[in-house]
Amino acid sequence: MDLIKTIEEQQKKEGALNFSVGDTVKVHFEIIEGKTKRIQIYEGLVICIKNSGVRKTFTVRKISYGVGVERVFPVYSPRVVKVEVVRVGNIRRSKLYYIRDKIGKGAKVKELVGQKAVAYLAASRAASKAAEALEAKINAEEKAENAAAKAAKPAKK
Repeated sequence: MDLIKTIEEQQKKEGALNFSVGDTVKVHFEIIEGKTKRIQIYEGLVICIKNSGVRKTFTVRKISYGVGVERVFPVYSPRVVKVEVVRVGNIRRSKLYYIRDKIGKGAKVKELVGQKAVAYLAASRAASKAAEALEAKINAEEKAENAAAKAAKPAKK
């Protein structure tokens, strides 16, 4: 077995990719500034998903003060806390690069409506909740281990 592949498989998160191209998403991204950590929300349209395995990335585009801004996020990054689907897009392409040239109403993607959209949103939200529960469980275990390690350490005099 290849060592790199085994390490990559360990870093994958279940339910990390609960959206597709054309969806409007909110990406909760952890930013570390010095000693403080905060979560910044980046909302926009997913215009592409690239690569495979642990190297998978997705590009989110938004319009900020009349200027198009794109940001590439790694799917399995520990800094991406969660990805929340706001709107489900009805598209027929795998990459939406043509949106870059569109302005105003032409830059919008049609919304998927009906039972398909409801089922898709329910599945994506269930997957994100399961991922949150798993992350909370892992964090609780880490805190318990750290507390046990501190308790086992003898006090210095």
